[in-house]
Amino acid sequence: MVLTAAEPPETGCVAAAAYAGRMAVHKIVLFYALTPVADPVAVKLWQSALAERWGLAGRVIVSQHGINATLGGTVEDLKQYVKTTRQYPGFAAMDVKWSDGTGHDFPRLSVKVRPELVSFGAPDELEVDGSGVVGGGVHLSPSEVNDLVARRGDEVVFFDGRNSFEAAIGRFRGAVVPDVATTRGFVAELDSGRYDDLKGRPVVTYCTGGIRCEVLSSLMTSRGFGEVYQLDGGIVRYGEEFGSTGLWEGSLYVFDQRMHIEFDAQTEPLGECTACGASTAKYENCASPSCVTLRLFCAGCAHRAGEGLCPVCDLVPA
Repeated sequence: MVLTAAEPPETGCVAAAAYAGRMAVHKIVLFYALTPVADPVAVKLWQSALAERWGLAGRVIVSQHGINATLGGTVEDLKQYVKTTRQYPGFAAMDVKWSDGTGHDFPRLSVKVRPELVSFGAPDELEVDGSGVVGGGVHLSPSEVNDLVARRGDEVVFFDGRNSFEAAIGRFRGAVVPDVATTRGFVAELDSGRYDDLKGRPVVTYCTGGIRCEVLSSLMTSRGFGEVYQLDGGIVRYGEEFGSTGLWEGSLYVFDQRMHIEFDAQTEPLGECTACGASTAKYENCASPSCVTLRLFCAGCAHRAGEGLCPVCDLVPA
């Protein structure tokens, strides 16, 4: 008899469970909620127990400002986890984004309490209430962003709220991409005055899932940017709706073992291979195990990533 997905072998509970595990569909969820959390440590312990119960891997950060998480697991386990997490006051309306997973997207589970959900280095500047960030930008859906550009054309500025290496493989057309290696660089960039000429223009902040650009929009508003918007749901939601047919170009960098995703088959990579200059979206690690520098390599040159040290390592004295 030929077995199908609906016909596990009848060789006992253990074999049937193993068969079901092989057939399980794995997904990744990305979500955040900006809301006051009175006891971050208690929420952290609850989240640890919850994620462990359902066998999930990935990262959860809890702070006084809310929760930020990216987790992988089976569809059913993630559904149970999300359903229970929504029971916490302030988390009920969180926007959960789903994408395909492999079951091996994260090496382990990490649940931590930190001063900030995203490390801008300005925890005292952020204020949240039951409605989210106080004094942040106006939320625009993907279609509303397109409408804004249709009405006001080149006057609209897209402002990338991610690290510059993420923008190297994908960004909104004509976007301003600050030269920052980490999120902590944004406050100094804004305070430098180099973007003051944008203060009289409509600025749309964007990031992967929405949290970085939501916080960034409040930092910009408090520094005198008069018309600030935020792409609601981030690049993920925009790509789901418009793929390569809208204003987004290239691939999306993601912080798991996939490293990048494309929204459709028509995606054209914006990154350039470090070795030959060919188009690519694939990052490779440095040959040094202790180095976290990523470099872009095409498929034909990927082997060269392990043949030598990156420029950062070459600058370190032996």
